[in-house]
Amino acid sequence: MKFDHLLQVSRELLTEVGFEKFTCEEVAHRAGLPIGTLYQFFANKYVIVCELDRVHAVAVREEVASLAAQIPSLDWLDLLDRLLEHLVTLWRTDPSRRAVWHAVQSTPATRATAAVTERELAAEVARVLAPLTPGTPRDRRRIIAEVLVHVTYSMLNFSIRDGQEHEEAVIELKRLLAAYLLAAESTT
Repeated sequence: MKFDHLLQVSRELLTEVGFEKFTCEEVAHRAGLPIGTLYQFFANKYVIVCELDRVHAVAVREEVASLAAQIPSLDWLDLLDRLLEHLVTLWRTDPSRRAVWHAVQSTPATRATAAVTERELAAEVARVLAPLTPGTPRDRRRIIAEVLVHVTYSMLNFSIRDGQEHEEAVIELKRLLAAYLLAAESTT
């Protein structure tokens, strides 16, 4: 309960003030908890943002699993479109997604932790791609999935930069990823 409350307050504060001004002391204050309680769960603000990133990725992995349950009736272009629409909705309706993404880019340690989270998500994407791309070797499918995830997150950040929605960027992202997957599958 306290853990989830601290994460929610952290998400709100990070979105409001940005990573530079984000402090554990302010999180504890806004959560109405002693700082020691926060430190029972999180060593510092870097650990908090990495946990927020992990929580965001878990939610995306759940959606990937939900879409995967529709295979083989769902073709991969349809799956890609549905997944991207889900992600776009998350990024547009939850400003903390962009704030967390920027925060985990702030230090080598947080980038390394975020890369692990990203690879875990990519592993799930690769697993889902397996029946849709049977001619692609497993190692190549893993790399393809990592590219898909990394490009998607970078483009989602681009699509909502400066608080504006850039529908054209989302259209181009879908076009880019569909063309990439078609080309990747045809070169196996």
